[in-house]
Amino acid sequence: MRATFAYSLARFLLFVVALGLVYRAGARGLLLFGLALVISGIISLIVLSRLRDVMSGAITSRISSFRERLDEGSRAEDGDAASVGEAASAGPDAHS
Repeated sequence: MRATFAYSLARFLLFVVALGLVYRAGARGLLLFGLALVISGIISLIVLSRLRDVMSGAITSRISSFRERLDEGSRAEDGDAASVGEAASAGPDAHS
C-alpha cells in the first residue's frame, strides 16, 4: 500500500509541475491539460521506473498471498465437505 501511495503521489506531483510549466509557456484550456499529461507521462516513464517496479512487486506479492489464503480456505472447505459426505453415506444406523 505504501509503494502504491508513493508512486501515485509522485505521478501527481510530476503532473502538477508539468501543468505549471506548460501554463507558464502559454498553453490554456484543454491543450494545457493534454500537454501536461503527455509530458508528465513521458517523464514518469524514465524517472519513476524504480518506484513503479517496487509498486509492481508489492502488488504481486499481495495477490500471491491472497491466492494462497484462498487456496487454503478451499482445501479446508473441501476437507470439511468430504468428512460430511462420509458421515452421510454411512447412513443413520452407522452410530448404533
